[in-house]
Amino acid sequence: MADADAKREIERKYESDDSGLPDLTGVGGVAAVLDKGLVELDATYYDTADERLAAAGLTLRRRTGGADAGWHLKLPVAPGVRDEIRAPLSDTVPPEIAALLRSRARGDELVPLMRLRSARDLRHLVDADGTLLAEASVDAVTAERLTAGGGTAQWTEIEVELADDGDPAFLDQVDRRLRKAGVRPSRSPSKPARALEQTAGGRRRRRKKTEPAEPVTAGEHVLAYLRAQRDALLELDPAVRRDLPDSVHRMRVATRRARSTLRTFRTILDASVTGPVGAELKWLAGELGRDRDQEVLAERLTTALDTLPPDLVTGPAHARLTSWTKTRGIAAHTHLIGVLDSPRHLTLLNGLDALLAVPPLLRPAARNPEKELKKAVHRDLTKVTALLSRALDLPPGTARDLALHEARKKAKRTRYAAEAATPALGTPARTLTGTMKSLTSLLGEHQDSVMARRALRELAAAAQEAGESAFTYGLLYGREESRAAQAEAALPGLGKELDRGPAG
Repeated sequence: MADADAKREIERKYESDDSGLPDLTGVGGVAAVLDKGLVELDATYYDTADERLAAAGLTLRRRTGGADAGWHLKLPVAPGVRDEIRAPLSDTVPPEIAALLRSRARGDELVPLMRLRSARDLRHLVDADGTLLAEASVDAVTAERLTAGGGTAQWTEIEVELADDGDPAFLDQVDRRLRKAGVRPSRSPSKPARALEQTAGGRRRRRKKTEPAEPVTAGEHVLAYLRAQRDALLELDPAVRRDLPDSVHRMRVATRRARSTLRTFRTILDASVTGPVGAELKWLAGELGRDRDQEVLAERLTTALDTLPPDLVTGPAHARLTSWTKTRGIAAHTHLIGVLDSPRHLTLLNGLDALLAVPPLLRPAARNPEKELKKAVHRDLTKVTALLSRALDLPPGTARDLALHEARKKAKRTRYAAEAATPALGTPARTLTGTMKSLTSLLGEHQDSVMARRALRELAAAAQEAGESAFTYGLLYGREESRAAQAEAALPGLGKELDRGPAG
């Protein structure tokens, strides 16, 4: 979905009584509080039957009234900060909105859950130039649960929403004034969350999402790390679909971390059960890699070309590179969206859920985490040390490049294992994580250079075929060779640190 359909919403909510909104004139440059009248809002909120969206802090509504009638999907970013995705009014959930919820709904119908009608007494807080700083309102809300056995509720709240591109610090100043006037923050993060809590009727109230208990055993530590990666996959899915910066990279990392967890801690989680899920995680990481590798390559080549002196750029090198990166980038992202929409991907998410719901724990899972996790991390560290040594013994060339790439993959696995073990092992695991991060950065620089040189050969061949000069591509190729050599030269020294192991 295009960024034009999204809005960053930064707001604060407060409890309200009969006294209404205190005077905010003079707060943070507020020169006037303009009365914009009473606005009647009518919103129906949608969710899965088991309230999956609400549990994840997401809200989907169809609202009439006000200046922004339509469909609104709100995705949590931070406390009090959400991205609001908008679509025009229609009778059913718009396809572009439904796509952003596919990893949550997984084919289950999104049904009307709650109706909220609000009488909004709206005010604009403006500065001396008339520029809008924020909207403040007193909302009289009537909530009606639309599912069987639901009830109704009524309350009044104050809402202050920062104007587009406003400084969040302004809300801090408003907050201080409101608190001084006796106004207190709302107990609920949103209207629908409060409505769900207060309209439960005779049923037991829906429990708020809570974090699992602190891990104690080796198995609990591994499952906590795996659960965090599953959650990251779900949270990042909409961002990847929106093509937000770094989202593909973060989702790929979460996928690799999950797979590495299943492979490294096979003495804790039964590999005969986790194997199929691990294979599908490998598939997903590979598919994410297409988009991510193209993104990294495009940025690397563009930066390298931009830093060349103008007299060293011959022919239409900038135009050719721009066309090449754009064409490949669009194709890679289109393919990735198809992957996320596929039944195979949704089946993978279901498989992860099943593993976490009924984990296939082996006997060592109940043992002391320090001992069991340390053994697992040490096994991975031994392998990466051997792979790195073997690669550095090879002469420069394709075989060495491939061997270093294998060492990089194993180093990442060791890094993720050390991350998972850090809550149990403390400083030694944290130190090893840092060492592995440095190693993977060097090996990543080397691999990126390998991929860049391959792309430069392709660009040079296309330029020559078109009758253009290939000088610039050759120059960049030589610089990439130098960068790779520098990375290789630094590897032996860093390799010595690997002997310290997870015990320090």
